[in-house]
Amino acid sequence: MFRSKFLGLLISFLFIILAVCDDANNNNPVDTGNDSQSEKDRTVFGVILVSLVPSQGNSIGYTSVLGKVFDGPTPEGVIWKEVARSGNCRLLTPSVPFCNNPCDANAICVEDDSCQAYPSAIDMGTVTVKGLLIRSGETSFSMDPILHGYQPTGGVIVEYPPFSEGDEITASATGSSNVPVFAISARGIAQLEVTNDSIVLEEGKPIVLRWRPPAETGNTTIHVKVDVSHHGGTKGLIEGECEDNGSLEISADLIDGLLDLGVSGFPKLEITRRTKGSTDPASVDLILESKITKELHIPGLISCNCNEDCPEGQTCQQDLKCGE
Repeated sequence: MFRSKFLGLLISFLFIILAVCDDANNNNPVDTGNDSQSEKDRTVFGVILVSLVPSQGNSIGYTSVLGKVFDGPTPEGVIWKEVARSGNCRLLTPSVPFCNNPCDANAICVEDDSCQAYPSAIDMGTVTVKGLLIRSGETSFSMDPILHGYQPTGGVIVEYPPFSEGDEITASATGSSNVPVFAISARGIAQLEVTNDSIVLEEGKPIVLRWRPPAETGNTTIHVKVDVSHHGGTKGLIEGECEDNGSLEISADLIDGLLDLGVSGFPKLEITRRTKGSTDPASVDLILESKITKELHIPGLISCNCNEDCPEGQTCQQDLKCGE
């Protein structure tokens, strides 16, 4: 049972770390690389991610701690092109490179007729985290690699939330043949609280996202992603990054551009508060984040999981929206 649970968490975390590592190599506005070291000089690409996962429905909030390190950058199989920008946000559209000669199982097509190998996961020795409160009352625990991944085990349950805003959080590793000894620190963040009751995407109208700002500014940034076509094969998205000052406006032009690309059922918005500590020479990042996903409302769109969710005369389409 434990092995199955761990594998599930590890698979989920792979998607997170692929996105984090990819940010250093594509056009996404989120910068999680080490500013003091150029990407071409990096030989290790890794993240220790502490996520505050809020309660939803009948599930209670919890803290997730996951770590993963690779021996190279993660190849990007989808190229995102900026087609419009306004303020702190921009509209991106995807394209998938094509290789006449198919890549082998350990690589992916990253440019037309160009394959890039996937990196290998590597160990970084024993990782010790300090500053996170666990159920026993202690604020320190260690993690050893399981399938090249790191998470609390042995009955270690991290409290939610595990720190107060401004607390010092550190992660240190004993190192391995591939990763040098390192120590990283970051300051605790406040849980994100979005104050919008509902968010409506309507042609010709901007939206203003609002959240409770932290007690102290300068430690965290806000990252936003708007995806209205995920279930139909993403046709585009809006991404934004701004100071954690309590509000962000997404212009009507960007919203119109995104809606024109097409919509599918269950459009969503992700808002993430994030801070980061990095270290040389290992190039491993310690990221603390609090993410909230909000349902978006688009006039005329009815999302569905089955035909019974749709008005009479309509059926639930493959992209999970009602239609004739």
